[in-house]
Amino acid sequence: MKTCHSEYGRIESLWIKSAKAAFLSQSTLSNQWAPLNYLAEPQYAKALEEYEEFRSNFVVDGIVLNEFRFDETVQIDSIYCRDAAIATDFGVIICNMGKGGRINEPQAQETAFRAADIPILGKIEGLGTVEGGDVAWLDEKTLAVGHTYRTNPAGINQLKALLDPRGIEVITVDLPHYKGPSDVFHLMSILSPVAKDLAVIYSPLMPISFRNELIQRGFEFVEVPEEEFESMGCNVLALASRKCLMVAGNPITESRLKAAGCEVTTYSGEEISVKGGGGPTCLTRPVYREI
Repeated sequence: MKTCHSEYGRIESLWIKSAKAAFLSQSTLSNQWAPLNYLAEPQYAKALEEYEEFRSNFVVDGIVLNEFRFDETVQIDSIYCRDAAIATDFGVIICNMGKGGRINEPQAQETAFRAADIPILGKIEGLGTVEGGDVAWLDEKTLAVGHTYRTNPAGINQLKALLDPRGIEVITVDLPHYKGPSDVFHLMSILSPVAKDLAVIYSPLMPISFRNELIQRGFEFVEVPEEEFESMGCNVLALASRKCLMVAGNPITESRLKAAGCEVTTYSGEEISVKGGGGPTCLTRPVYREI
C-alpha cells in the first residue's frame, strides 16, 4: 500500500533541497550561521561534497526525487526541508515556523508543491506554529506531534482540526525545556521510527507517558547512548523498513541498529547536519512510502 502516513515504509517519492541551493556560498554561510544558532560555520566546499554523498542514496530506481530550487526569500536553514510541510494522503499541510529566521520557508515550499500539482490540504496560520520535525507518523491513523518551542498549542489545535475529521488521531507529546527556545529540539530529535515495531529513541528526554504509549503500540527500542545524542545518533531516516541512513560517527547506535536486524548506511555530515542540527530526517521531505 502506498501512503504518506509512514516514517518507515520504502520511500517512493521525496523532496530535498541541495546544499548548493540552500547555502549558496561561503559568504552566505558566514553571514547567517551565527544568527541561526548553528554550532559553527559550515564550510561550503566540503558541504557540497557531503551533500552529494547524501543525495546519492535517493538517486536509485524506484524513488521519484524532487528538488526545491533556490529561493531568495529563505535562508540556509531551508536545507532542512522536512520542517516546512507535512505530507498526508489528503494533501500537504503547510506549516508555520516557530523559528523566526525560517518564516518564509512554508510559502516557498507551497509554491513548489503547487507548481508540481501536489494538492494542499491546509495551512497552519496566525499565532499557531508547527514544524515538521515535531511530527511523526506512528501508523497510518496516528500522528504524534511534539509541543515544543517550535510547535505551540494553537498550531497543534489547527493540525487536529485538519486531521480529526479525516480519521487521524493526533497525539500531543509535551517535551521538556532542555536547552531553551534557541535550540533545535524537535520530537524527532528523540524519536526515529525505522520499522512497524522498532524505533530509535533517546529515553532521557522522552516523556514517560509517550514512551509507554510506544511500548503499548508494540514498538521495541534502539536506545541512543548519551555520548551520541549531540552527534545526531537519534536522527535516523528509514529508506525502507529496517534500512537506515544516519550520520557517520555514532558507532554504538549503529551497532545496536545492526543487532536489531537493520541495514545501516552512513554519510559524512559534519557540515550539512551536525553544525546546523539537522540529520537525514531533517534533510528530506518524504511524500509517499510503500508499506
